[in-house]
Amino acid sequence: MTRTLGVVMDAIDSINPKKDTTLVLLLAAQKRGWQLMLMEQSDLALENGEPSARMTPLRVRDDLLDWFSLGEPQRRPLSELNVILMRKDPPFDSEYIYSTYLLEAAEKRGVLVVNKPQGLRDCNEKVFATLFPQCAPPLLVSRDAVMLKQFHKTHNNVVYKPLDGMGGTAVFQVRADDPNINVIIETLTMNGNRTIMAQKFIPEIRQGDKRILMVDGVPIPFSLARIPPEGDIRGNLAVGGRGVVQPLTERDQWIAAQVGPVLRERAILFAGLDVIGDYLTEINVTSPTCAREIDRAESTDIGGKLMDAIEARLV
Repeated sequence: MTRTLGVVMDAIDSINPKKDTTLVLLLAAQKRGWQLMLMEQSDLALENGEPSARMTPLRVRDDLLDWFSLGEPQRRPLSELNVILMRKDPPFDSEYIYSTYLLEAAEKRGVLVVNKPQGLRDCNEKVFATLFPQCAPPLLVSRDAVMLKQFHKTHNNVVYKPLDGMGGTAVFQVRADDPNINVIIETLTMNGNRTIMAQKFIPEIRQGDKRILMVDGVPIPFSLARIPPEGDIRGNLAVGGRGVVQPLTERDQWIAAQVGPVLRERAILFAGLDVIGDYLTEINVTSPTCAREIDRAESTDIGGKLMDAIEARLV
């Protein structure tokens, strides 16, 4: 049976095809003979309760110089699609939330949305990890400067970061004798008007911030360890981190086993766990990446596994 898959993403001509995970997923769907429809957030609409989108027929290729072709766009009901991949990168702002409302209207009409719109809204990528205290490092979520400074005093070496950041943006390490702690807290919390996270610093970051991809609650058996560049604590590839593919450790597998059932319960079919040393630090649900790098090293066919999970849910 021919399926039609729609994808909501950033401009496809702006992606890096060498690294882009969304392209991996689209190639896997097309390989099965599925028709692809491209959408951006601005294409979505809800008129008299009926969700629709300006959809553009899409063909993709595994070619670093010529990776897509587009047909003629046309506004069509979202209910004509079998599945929608929500792959818009953060920021997770008001416009992102509005998009989940429109996708939820499609979901109510029988369209499978990956990941589930309610799950996208409910599972902040940093706060979601706090549901698993047995896996997480000591941490604090607050905008109270007194509490944030007391956390630093208790643990001496901590990391402060915004709850809505990505790619290592605005992540600060504050050591015991750092004279900038007040200004860092004031800046990140906007003088007490924005909630942030504080985590005890994990020195194993030098061995990498591991990305473990989860498909339908099951881990891919290899992670991408993103190793920080010299003089930095951030392993994010966006800030110069170096990626090394490696098998999951026993601890990695245990953490994945803790989180997997909750992901399934919330219909989050594709997620990325961030693990430093023995600790779960984040759970990425909006637009998990690193499939390209892991597939290239180990032929894991992550896109194919996600399409299997999607197909199992399509009636």
